[in-house]
Amino acid sequence: MERLLKAIKESKHLVALTGAGISTLSGVSDFRGKNGLYKQNSIEADNIFSLSYFLKDPSYYYLKTKDFIYNVHEKIPCVVHRVLAELERKNILKSVITQNIDMLHQKAGSRNVIEIHGSPAVHKCLRCAKSFPYDEIRTILEEGKIPHCPDCGGIIKPEIIFFGENLNERALSNAVSEALKADLMLVLGSTLVVQPAASLPLYTIKNSGRIVIINNMETPLDDMALLRYSDLEKSFNYLDGCFF
Repeated sequence: MERLLKAIKESKHLVALTGAGISTLSGVSDFRGKNGLYKQNSIEADNIFSLSYFLKDPSYYYLKTKDFIYNVHEKIPCVVHRVLAELERKNILKSVITQNIDMLHQKAGSRNVIEIHGSPAVHKCLRCAKSFPYDEIRTILEEGKIPHCPDCGGIIKPEIIFFGENLNERALSNAVSEALKADLMLVLGSTLVVQPAASLPLYTIKNSGRIVIINNMETPLDDMALLRYSDLEKSFNYLDGCFF
């Protein structure tokens, strides 16, 4: 832990890459973890975020995610979210690149958050492009209805990147830029198997930066890490006590 603290204090451009593992500490279900959605039913998990399946039957997505995406407003940021936000406020952490779609980094106070898989904060009608905020869609689902555009009757889709969609080029470009600038990247709660996020630490390494991995499962880049830990909560409770 002292080596981790020293690496963070000595870094000039610290970046965090976060995955679903950090949000499990806030009670949000993950995807590829030990008890994740893919462990339960991989076919169902693929269909939930399949663009072609959504276009055929948007109700499937909304019904399956009602108690897993549309309840994130009830979740409280964990110690990892909070410490990262505080490190940014102290100008130690420059950015958070996240694979998560739960908006908990922003809720904790992080400002420079790059959401490479999008977010349900905004939904858009696929026919007329009218925008709808998360809370409006959540309220419709709580009433037992499936959201459709009140103006044109079109399908309303969250600004989450589904399978079959291109990633947001600006978000990806910003993520790569931050990875290249980083002299230290904290890889937190990610199995590093989903591209392109899985390749971002390689940009840091190839540009003479270092990576620290904290995750309770093995990753393909473990052998390249300066430091490797398995317990996120323990690690960030330690940092919390050192910095704040």
